[in-house]
Amino acid sequence: MATSLLLLLDDIATVLDDVAAMTKVTAVRTAGVLGDDLALNAEQVSGVRADRELPVVWAVFKGSARNKLILVPSALVLAAIAPWMITPFLMLGGCYLCYEGFEKIASAFFHPEERLAEKTKVVSARRDPKVDMVAFEKEKIKGAIRTDFVLSAEIIVIALGTVQGAALITQTLTVITIAALMTIGVYGLVAGIVRLDDLGLHLLNSGGESSSKKWIGKQILAFAPVLMKGLTIVGTAAMFLVGGGIFAHSIPEILALFELILQPISQLASIGSVLSILGSMLLNGVLGIIVGGLLMPVVSGASWLVSKLRPSKKREL
Repeated sequence: MATSLLLLLDDIATVLDDVAAMTKVTAVRTAGVLGDDLALNAEQVSGVRADRELPVVWAVFKGSARNKLILVPSALVLAAIAPWMITPFLMLGGCYLCYEGFEKIASAFFHPEERLAEKTKVVSARRDPKVDMVAFEKEKIKGAIRTDFVLSAEIIVIALGTVQGAALITQTLTVITIAALMTIGVYGLVAGIVRLDDLGLHLLNSGGESSSKKWIGKQILAFAPVLMKGLTIVGTAAMFLVGGGIFAHSIPEILALFELILQPISQLASIGSVLSILGSMLLNGVLGIIVGGLLMPVVSGASWLVSKLRPSKKREL
């Protein structure tokens, strides 16, 4: 009896060790999508009034939790009955990441007026008393939850691809752990980011004669927009790194080519391993940009074709 109990505890400890190790690896692989998820959600929620920011974040958090309740069981069933579909889904997700990253860059360089118009629209809505802010908030929440669903699906598929081949219990616990940490971590940070400017303003106004409080408040107010911009840039770069990495590891010929390119670098003394890692990231990023650039005209052409084939809502009288 005692021996059986010890064996059971040993098995549980082994599974937990495997889950911890797999979770670390999965967290690294999904970091790019998480960064983009964080930046997108912080940007989407930041359009509402200051006193409504946390309630809106809470509403999106609940929607994100519902998304995970749908996605996690679906992904685990897929892994159990059709594991061969994980790689195609991973590549599909890689296409999405590369396209989204390239579209962001193209939009910033070639259509900056669209981004400016969107920001102007948000500012005008907040100042106009005639605008129904409840409807505005609901639209923001719906958009954020839709975005979360797509990015969550990609993160869970990447997590499944990482633990593919492991025991079913390890796969299940790893995916559940990643989903829980992702939801709590992302929206906890989003709540902190959207209130950062309020903290700076509070310190600035309540500083009184204290010059240190006022100085800290000013620095926080100056840092908040820089942080948002930095998150967007890092998130975009990470999309190329993760998307390109998915393609590199899913297509043996590309992986072999990358290894051939990096082999002379990895043999350098002392710094060879570091340069090899940086070189691998660079190659993944370049591949991600190439894939995104190739997908851009395809998606644009498909969108144009769909718009032409879609029946017009206007009816002739």
